[in-house]
Parts: sequence; structure tokens; C-alpha cells
Amino acid sequence: MQRFLSVLPGRRWLPVFALCAASTVHAEYFWIDADAGGRRIVAGELGKPQALAEARDARAFAADGKAVALNAAGDGYQVAAAAGDLRFTARRGDDKTLVIYHARYGRQETKAVSDLELVPTTPGGNTYRLFWKGSPVAASQVNVATSAGWSRVLRPAADGSVSFDPAFPALYVLEVTARINGSASVDGKKYDDVRHVATLSFRIEP
Repeated sequence: MQRFLSVLPGRRWLPVFALCAASTVHAEYFWIDADAGGRRIVAGELGKPQALAEARDARAFAADGKAVALNAAGDGYQVAAAAGDLRFTARRGDDKTLVIYHARYGRQETKAVSDLELVPTTPGGNTYRLFWKGSPVAASQVNVATSAGWSRVLRPAADGSVSFDPAFPALYVLEVTARINGSASVDGKKYDDVRHVATLSFRIEP
């Protein structure tokens, strides 16, 4: 049975392939930042970190799928800096609802690795495509937040891409949330509600 994916922009469901009724969603996600020790992975919203207690199956990995060691550090994880863009995934949920988080730091690689991933169309570029399991899809909108407090909602162009110019030094986090239309099975377990939340983050230095 084919499953459909619907993007969750802000507080409403809007379709990528199919349609879902209006619903309230959580805005929390994981994002990755650079620090002196390498990379820091944090849950919550940018500037509003949350505890990691409910996260499970956390994994960091490179573009080739090779695992990168995770170490709990304060309100997040710490990983050593490595060549190429870094990916991270984790899960939260209960018997009925599952949220799968995908985070990426860096915009040099133009190939999607995670199930849901925002990918730059050129290395270091300012135009992005959303990929679902390796195939491009049109995001209804992409939310942008920065460590400087500036935020923006990106709307797709005719080809489904989104673009913006990061004009000042800051950490930039692009976020999109999507939902499987109807119940779905993940790793042999059926859930009434399965959501995917993806971020792409990068820093613009002074």
C-alpha cells in the first residue's frame, strides 16, 4: 500500500503528495551547531533547548553512512568534527505516535542521505530541494530561524526549490516537518501517526 507524505508548515498540514486535515503540531526539532569540540547536537527549538530523556535510537553518521561517536554533553550530544556534512537521527513517541528526527550540519554535499532531508542544489549554495527517501518533493514551506533572532518562512518556486540569502553572520537552521498520511508501520510496529522532522543548519562567520 502506497504511503503519502504531507508537509507540516508552521501549525497546519499542507500536502506534498496528498492532503491532511488541519491539525496542531509540535515545533520541536534537533539542530546541529559547530563548537570548539567539533559538533553539538541539541533538541528543542533554536534558543530553547530541551532535555534528551525521551529521545531514543540516537545516531550520528557521515554521508557514507559510517557512524560517528555520540557523547552526551549537557542538554545535547557532542561529536568530533569530521570531514563532510554531518547527519543525525533520533526518535520520540509512544504506542500511537512516532516522531523521527533528522538533522544535518553543513551544505557542501548535494546528495540526500536521510529519509527526509533538505539538500543544497550546489555546494555552499543558497537554493535547496527537499528529498523524501532519495526523491525530490515540493515542500509547502520551509521555516528558517537564526541565532540572531531573525526568522523567515520560505515558499517554494515552481520547481519545488526554496532559496534565500543568508546576509549576516549567525547560525541558520532550516526546518521542515512532514507526516505520513494515515497509519504506518515502522520497524514492524504500527503507529496511528508518524511524523518526520528535518533540519539543515550551517554557520555564516563574520
